[in-house]
Amino acid sequence: QVQLVESGGGSVEVGGSLRLSCAASGYTPGIYCMGWFRQAPGKEREGVAAIGRDGVTRYADSVKGRFTISQSNAENTAYLQMNSLKPEDTAMYYCAEMVWQLCPSQLVHSNFDYWGQGTQVTVSS
Repeated sequence: QVQLVESGGGSVEVGGSLRLSCAASGYTPGIYCMGWFRQAPGKEREGVAAIGRDGVTRYADSVKGRFTISQSNAENTAYLQMNSLKPEDTAMYYCAEMVWQLCPSQLVHSNFDYWGQGTQVTVSS
């Protein structure tokens, strides 16, 4: 079993920045994909960014150039640096892990095995 705990959410104004963290504990697979998803009220959960054990990253078009995903293998933690935040970035953000696979080109939430509890991000204008 893998446990994921997110932190770092909050409220910011348009153009501001936030850094989300996802700490993983428990079983550590040799191959994995760590992803960030978000879900706004009344909308489907969408993939935002992901990073694999190989360091390859994936981003949704809506966040390219503004969000950066990274990881610290020593700390078993993934990060999502979010800059130039917009009101449409407002959502609950979830960390997820897909085990024994590297990140696919399309981030589909049903393909991920483990999920955190989520952290709220609110961007106000």
